[in-house]
Amino acid sequence: MSSLVSRVAAATTVLLVASLPAAAQEVRDLDRALTGAVEAGELSGLHAAFVAHDGEVLAEAYFSGEDQRWGEPIGMRTFGPDELHDLRSVTKSVVGILYGIALSEGKVPPVDAPLIAQFPEYADLLDDPQRASIRIEDALSMTMGTEWNEDLPYSDPRNSEVAMEMADDRYRFVLDRPMVSKPGEAWTYSGGATAIVGKLISDGVGEPIDTYAERVLFAPLGISSFEWVRGDDGIPSAASGLRLTLPDLAKLGEMILQEGRYDGRQVVPAVWLKASMTPHAEVPSGLRYGYFWWLAPYGNPPAWAAGFGNGGQRLTVQPDMGVVVAVLAGNYNQPGDWQLPVKIIEEYVVPAVQARGKP
Repeated sequence: MSSLVSRVAAATTVLLVASLPAAAQEVRDLDRALTGAVEAGELSGLHAAFVAHDGEVLAEAYFSGEDQRWGEPIGMRTFGPDELHDLRSVTKSVVGILYGIALSEGKVPPVDAPLIAQFPEYADLLDDPQRASIRIEDALSMTMGTEWNEDLPYSDPRNSEVAMEMADDRYRFVLDRPMVSKPGEAWTYSGGATAIVGKLISDGVGEPIDTYAERVLFAPLGISSFEWVRGDDGIPSAASGLRLTLPDLAKLGEMILQEGRYDGRQVVPAVWLKASMTPHAEVPSGLRYGYFWWLAPYGNPPAWAAGFGNGGQRLTVQPDMGVVVAVLAGNYNQPGDWQLPVKIIEEYVVPAVQARGKP
């Protein structure tokens, strides 16, 4: 899940390691620096942070704080490397990866295939020519052209993602929203788009998305502990339900830096990661968007790619500098939740990486 405020504000800052002047000081002890900042109240809500540069871990720090499990309070937690944590909308980026794996197996349609046609149970929706022209790529890039509003609080039943969760049929709810623009033209943040892509994956592979993820993505990465929270209909939430540990979230970033390889195995096709992190839409805030990945507003390829999640969750990768940053936090439903990961990147990661230099 996310909010308009966090998405717009996040565009005001980016990971600019490559453009900063070389730092004169030695590499700072990031664990110590982050711990000191938390104790001083400068990183409010931080639960855990991981930073790696060129495969070397610079920081892996854990703290305590109030937490939630998919919106339900679970009280004060003392976090550590084995503690599962909500990823919220970083889940969307994982779903994008899974589509690429399923595509390479020939189990889902190509991205230029018409979307509604993949759902014969909703054949009546094809009567609208504009709706019938929506492609799978438009769902992956959140440019379906349908009405969707997640700018309301997630406690408000008028929020489109909340309404989807409450609907008798979540997929029909997503697909029959009123058309408000031509497919492929305008970007609108939509957890419904991710739900639809998740459905294509589960239908194509013949199993729920969580068990498929465990088999083709998590197991190859050595991820043995995870949870994918299910809605009231028993379906795993593709938009926001994944829970991972901090080290396992970071493994996803390291795999991306290696163009889909991990421990000598090609886990995700490199061509898919390249397509996913190619800009397919312009975001009103100034950022760009790939296939469920937020992209830097500059660079070709983009200077960085990231998964954003409600509360300050963040996975950022900057391939040209070999940087991975993973942040877990508890600032759920706060308009300024984006500020925490940005502060960590700007004030801690950038100086530390630049001080090391680039071999």
